[in-house]
Amino acid sequence: MRIKRNFLFEKSIFLLFFIVLVSCSDNILNQEPLTSFSDEQVWQDEDLINAFLARTYAYMPHGFTVSPTRNLILSNVTDETYKRGGSIDFIIAGDITPSNLGYIDRWTGETNTTYLPVIKNANIFFSKIDEADIDEAAKGELKGQMRFLRAHAYFMMTSFFGGVPLLKEPLDLNDDFNIPRNTYEECMNFVVEEFDRSAEELPLEWDNSNRGRITKGAALAMKSRALLYMASPLNNPEDDKTKWQKAADAAKAVIDLGQYSLFPDYKGVFLEENQFNSEIIWCRTFDYVNINEGVRIEQSLYPNGYNGYGQVHPIQNLVDDFQMTNGKSPILGYEEDYTPIVNPESGYDPQNPYINRDPRFYATILFDGAEFKDREVETFYPGGKDTREGALAPHNATLTGYYVRKFIDENITNPTPQNTSNTPWIFSRYAEVLLNYSEALYNLGEEELAREYLNMVRSRPTVEMPDILDSGEELLKSIQLERRIELVFESHRYFDIRRWKIAPEVINEIGRLKMDIQKNKDTGEKSYSVSFFQPRHFHERNYLLPIPQSEIEKNAALKQNPGY
Repeated sequence: MRIKRNFLFEKSIFLLFFIVLVSCSDNILNQEPLTSFSDEQVWQDEDLINAFLARTYAYMPHGFTVSPTRNLILSNVTDETYKRGGSIDFIIAGDITPSNLGYIDRWTGETNTTYLPVIKNANIFFSKIDEADIDEAAKGELKGQMRFLRAHAYFMMTSFFGGVPLLKEPLDLNDDFNIPRNTYEECMNFVVEEFDRSAEELPLEWDNSNRGRITKGAALAMKSRALLYMASPLNNPEDDKTKWQKAADAAKAVIDLGQYSLFPDYKGVFLEENQFNSEIIWCRTFDYVNINEGVRIEQSLYPNGYNGYGQVHPIQNLVDDFQMTNGKSPILGYEEDYTPIVNPESGYDPQNPYINRDPRFYATILFDGAEFKDREVETFYPGGKDTREGALAPHNATLTGYYVRKFIDENITNPTPQNTSNTPWIFSRYAEVLLNYSEALYNLGEEELAREYLNMVRSRPTVEMPDILDSGEELLKSIQLERRIELVFESHRYFDIRRWKIAPEVINEIGRLKMDIQKNKDTGEKSYSVSFFQPRHFHERNYLLPIPQSEIEKNAALKQNPGY
């Protein structure tokens, strides 16, 4: 099923091929190419303004990338997955430096990895939009969208780096470029205020031809996330309860809209055929027809034995955290030789490890023996089709024993850049809002209500996990675990383990683990053993990224983050 073209695709393509913005009045050629428009013309034409807006939408970094070798980057540098190739190993080792941030650079990175083009475009927009001779109502909606995009960009920059220079107007050559960083509080107060303003300017929903635009619900949902981060231990060490109350109120405001609900099918939430479903609050759509607009998700994630690149590999640490269907954790830890310490209440069998697990496990992970397309996945040795002994592209095989199932359309066979689905990247969905509310309520001492909203997520029809009955510290752990499982691979874990200040615990304690599976050629029986895969290190300085050295050299007023 191909997606219907929408505002984002049509307008961005229009801009890409027909607009050249001329920001200086004395253009060196002093003439207007037939395939370009002057700065004055752009800001007097609503279609051109919409095209400029759409290109700004397209600049926003997301969790997928056009390159099939760089998907799910934030998952790869947490305790979720590993990306084959070694290009992020130094990040996992805690060795990131101001001169080398690698793929995680969100300041000076490549296109669609840095937020600066979004901020630059937004500042240009706000310097021009009041002069535009267009309908005031339409102008207000345009402002609301661009205001949101700039606020979100600053929110993400602040989440990665701490306070950043808060620029609200475009710079020109006569300006002083030595601009100091604003504080975290100054940046985040601006972000929240802008989300509030955009919510006032935006509609609750758009017609079908404008699907993909930011809505009132998206602004309120992102405000909910921002306030949750502000209230969390990393940014609220004194545990100011008024901050938790603001976070709770913001999440409840989204719930009270009555606009969203949990989509019944967990696996289906993320697929193209269900994009814009009842759970999605804000997503980025793609179109494979234009290769620069497609993400080739099947080519990136399919196992090598299915003609995929198998680029991203879930690690055993994540698999261990999927509960059994009775709601119990399968293991309590590991012996020194990585023999699992089985939870006696769980019913877990280390030699039959993939039965009776949380249904989201089967929707998220491709494991040995999983039914996938026309056969079972084979990550056993010797001879498994989806290992380095497989006949198809053995260099693309998993190194951990697992592949990613979430996001992929299993109707795709022999994936290529042209034979791919248009899986949307979901920036915000209703399940997160429910979990935001639950966490804020817990921190306000309202444990009964916190459990109620936590269990709403667990009771999705295709999930139906047992209710959480915990209280106190165990309830907090359950809330954190639910976010780990429900939101896995969606770029939340990177920020969650930092804002909770548990990163050293989950990153350093045991290292990255993998599953080794041996199959007896004569009997067909398999034996399973967990082994050490890769060391990880998280240093205190790693709570924030370093300011890129190139930026400090250009701006002497920038102060580096501690420890770098």
